[in-house]
Amino acid sequence: MEPIYLDHNASTPLIPEVIAAMTPYLQSGFGNPSSSHFFGQESKHAVESARMQIAELLNCQPEEIVFTSGGTESNNFAIRGIAENHANGHIITSSIEHPAVLEVCRYLEKRGFSITYLPVDSDGFVNPDDLRKAIRPETILVSIMLANNEVGTIEPIQTLTEITHEFGIPFHTDAAQAVGKIHVDVAELGVDLLSVAGHKMNAPKGVGAIFIKTGMSLSPILFGAGHERGLRAGTENVLEIVGLGKAAEVFRKNEAPIVQNLRHLRDEFVGQIQTELPDVRFNGSIDNCLPNTANLWFPGIDTNTLLSELPNVAASAGAACHANDVEPSHVLKAMGFPTERILGSVRFSVGRTTNEAEIQQAAQLICNTVRKLTGTPDFPGSPENVSDVRLTQFTHGLGCACKIRPQSLEIILKNLKPAKSSDAQVGFENSDDAAVYRLNNSMSIVSTVDFFTPVVDDPFDFGRIAAANSLSDIYAMGAKPLFALNIVAFPEKRLPLAVLEQILHGAQSIADEARIPILGGHTIEDNEPKFGWAVNGIVHPDRIIRNIGAKTGDALVLTKPLGIGILTTALKRGLLSESETKSLVGIMTELNAESAKIMEKFHVHACTDVTGFGLMGHLHEMTSGSHVTARIFASQVPVISGTIEMIRRDVIPGGTDTNRQFSERFVEWDDNVLQSVRILLCDAQTSGGLLIALPIETSEELVNELHRGGVKTASVIGVIETGDDRKILVAP
Repeated sequence: MEPIYLDHNASTPLIPEVIAAMTPYLQSGFGNPSSSHFFGQESKHAVESARMQIAELLNCQPEEIVFTSGGTESNNFAIRGIAENHANGHIITSSIEHPAVLEVCRYLEKRGFSITYLPVDSDGFVNPDDLRKAIRPETILVSIMLANNEVGTIEPIQTLTEITHEFGIPFHTDAAQAVGKIHVDVAELGVDLLSVAGHKMNAPKGVGAIFIKTGMSLSPILFGAGHERGLRAGTENVLEIVGLGKAAEVFRKNEAPIVQNLRHLRDEFVGQIQTELPDVRFNGSIDNCLPNTANLWFPGIDTNTLLSELPNVAASAGAACHANDVEPSHVLKAMGFPTERILGSVRFSVGRTTNEAEIQQAAQLICNTVRKLTGTPDFPGSPENVSDVRLTQFTHGLGCACKIRPQSLEIILKNLKPAKSSDAQVGFENSDDAAVYRLNNSMSIVSTVDFFTPVVDDPFDFGRIAAANSLSDIYAMGAKPLFALNIVAFPEKRLPLAVLEQILHGAQSIADEARIPILGGHTIEDNEPKFGWAVNGIVHPDRIIRNIGAKTGDALVLTKPLGIGILTTALKRGLLSESETKSLVGIMTELNAESAKIMEKFHVHACTDVTGFGLMGHLHEMTSGSHVTARIFASQVPVISGTIEMIRRDVIPGGTDTNRQFSERFVEWDDNVLQSVRILLCDAQTSGGLLIALPIETSEELVNELHRGGVKTASVIGVIETGDDRKILVAP
């Protein structure tokens, strides 16, 4: 089926009138609007015509409109422009603002300004009495959005501005989500500053505007040659300004039928869903909401699960700007909803290009999918066609990148006080890769468990990768694996059992390669597929290799290249070719058995495998437990081809970004280390390589042995240096 776009609050397509207006300026209109010659004046006329079109839409004077690069800049300009006129002061905003407002306020807090974040009720409304009570003598600005981007709530701005103006305080509203969807009149609203975003109203991305009421004084945040009356430096983006102006004109001339049609489509969509699924709830006030917006709660359903089952319906689990963020919506949290409701809510938003057939089709698909996920009697079972299944679409995260954040684990584990045993040689006190228990003077048992969500689409390959990853902990500790137990979480209602069969066959192929039996396991029914092993191995009690014990003068050797987390995310987004996918699968299914076998020939001080916490995270466990400092040479770290390109395209999993944030506590980056390389070194790996610390004089010999043994990318990537600060220093 053709994809159905129901995410118009994230961004809107260009309408034909806007495209037609912009087309001539792809060739003509190239002159600088500040130039006095014909070519410049042609562009100047286009800019001023667009300014007039926006002024007519907002019912203000053209000179009260300043063009910007979009809603974010407009919000920054309004809030910082006021703040720059004061050494300090108090600003009032709401708890449900877009990050383009909230982050500016947090920035100003660091500079000494005081911020009040007003609460909202269960429909998302700011209480005018709360605003009145929050105003102080030192209050310099109130900034409250006109319409919320997630639930669509339209705030009582006129009432709020009246209260604000009683105290002589300016009022700003972020109207990015409102302009082009409802009637917006700055005189009626009484606002002093108002932000507009082009791509929310069928104009291009990268253009916006701000209304600045006559008499308002704002300090510029961009300085240059005095464009836009000296308020916003930078040559005007003529092409896109023309598009914004035309979009404003089209909406102004057709406002009533556009709004009526949006509301009709939205109400029909919601009505059809609630008729078939009576338990579905509308988040917010449907009577005081953007006409195109429906934020719906599906009880008992996880948002990411639902959206993964609807690949042809574009919707949002929250603000689209934070699509990769696993944190619950701050808007729904502020409205007082419990976590279950927040994680089960989806935002749908129709637009001018949406038609009735799409609404009906999308609603029916959603209803069918919910019934399938909940296993209702009239829609039992799962699809039969295994070949068309894309496993990565059935999970919100990927592989080891789904680990609980390291900073959260730190808090949990430090409060646990496990019972001591004289025969327990390794527990979780030092973040080792596996547990070790002494059976007798010549044998210790090594036990580990690992399971995760799919990182690839093919079930057989997923089974192989999960099994190889589980064995890695055994090899990292210098042990020999004995047997494995399957750990299975599987969505019977979503996937045919033949998919699970393929996963288990893939795992069996790795067991055969490792020459160990699979002796059983455990299964549960779950909305997301997950698979892994509990593995037991043996080692001599005196030959255990731990992730602590690195010594000053050691070299650090890495056996596999980095980039797995980045590239599996690219795979999920359909950005990898067949050959790139095959190469990536080959890296993840390569056992660390040969590396471990070769490692036995050398006097190794410490070893760990690099998985979900990334190179920096696992090296931190080594330096912290060993009380040493490490230095990494970024240019010597092996990298899977294409990884850096994907990072530059912002293909970054949430787990990798979490690792990067966590690493700031213990990593010192040389100023010449690129941001893309910093992300790479924190990338969450699945079935990654071994990180080995051994005397530097034998490190090259180890690398040569690894190369001869088929571990072609093994490299010396750093050294252990003197110092008990447990830092990691990263050089170019």
